[in-house]
Amino acid sequence: MTRDSGARIERVAFAGTPEFAARALHAIVAAGYAVPLVLTQPDRPAGRGMKPTASPVKRIAQEAGVPVWQPVTLKTPQAWGALVAEPPPDVLVVAAYGLILPRAVLEWPRYGAVNLHASLLPRWRGAAPIQRAIEAGDAVTGITVMQMDEGLDTGPMIARYELAIAPDETGGSLHDKLAVLAAQAILDVLPDLPQRLAAAEPQPDVGVTYAHKIDPAERQLDWQQPAPLLERKIRAFDPYPGTQTRWRGQPLKVWRAVVAPDAAEVSPGTVVAVDPARGVRVACGEGSLWLTELQRAGGKRLPATEFLRGAAVEAGEKLGMGDEEDDDVR
Repeated sequence: MTRDSGARIERVAFAGTPEFAARALHAIVAAGYAVPLVLTQPDRPAGRGMKPTASPVKRIAQEAGVPVWQPVTLKTPQAWGALVAEPPPDVLVVAAYGLILPRAVLEWPRYGAVNLHASLLPRWRGAAPIQRAIEAGDAVTGITVMQMDEGLDTGPMIARYELAIAPDETGGSLHDKLAVLAAQAILDVLPDLPQRLAAAEPQPDVGVTYAHKIDPAERQLDWQQPAPLLERKIRAFDPYPGTQTRWRGQPLKVWRAVVAPDAAEVSPGTVVAVDPARGVRVACGEGSLWLTELQRAGGKRLPATEFLRGAAVEAGEKLGMGDEEDDDVR
């Protein structure tokens, strides 16, 4: 395919689904680019009534009057044939779309497809880069604008934008910061994208890590693990999917915790102390944690001070004991 490195980008197709992607689409539309179509996942049941609900990207597209395509899959020629028969846009911008794009779709736009990935590649390729960066204790993350190929986040890098991870960062707060950064990043690269593509750098082989999709079983806190690791996990999984343990046989979500400065000479999972001002101190495999925000089944997220008014947690009790079903706190 012949590509003019001096050409302008005018027609920008988009593929994405969640709020992270919606911010980037909104920025592209607001900047005045022509968006001929948007790909997003099919409407999913949501809310108490479990009614089919449009994705955040679909809502932005509809507000802008942009045609929306919602294929269930793009694995077969029957699935993507009609798409690539459309007049090719200059580029396809992809952000957290959720479906694998075949070669025919990647090669359909004049300048191919570029991806907004929420990490500094090659670190944290894959599905959950935001949560895994916090969980691992990374000090910095960012957005990589990448030329897409058929691999898993393996394409050449067009640009990288760094962002420091705050000591109290949660999965939710980091998501929002990166969504803003991603929207800024795509507006930065689009004006001279052809030249940037010509200068794109292959990802190094050193430093590759994978942000595997979060398994529901990971929500359960393993008190045998070190306190600093558990504290990072609690923050990383807030607000989704959350972390939890069991108290008196019932699921108990843990939303905030602070590493205690001193170790506990009891078995992991044991409640060491209960302090209305500080929370519930629990022994871990190494060190201990003060649990400072909790949620019982059917209840609300509460600071420990309020939680302990209605929950008589006692020192010496064990958390995580009993049936380990994958319960959830609603």
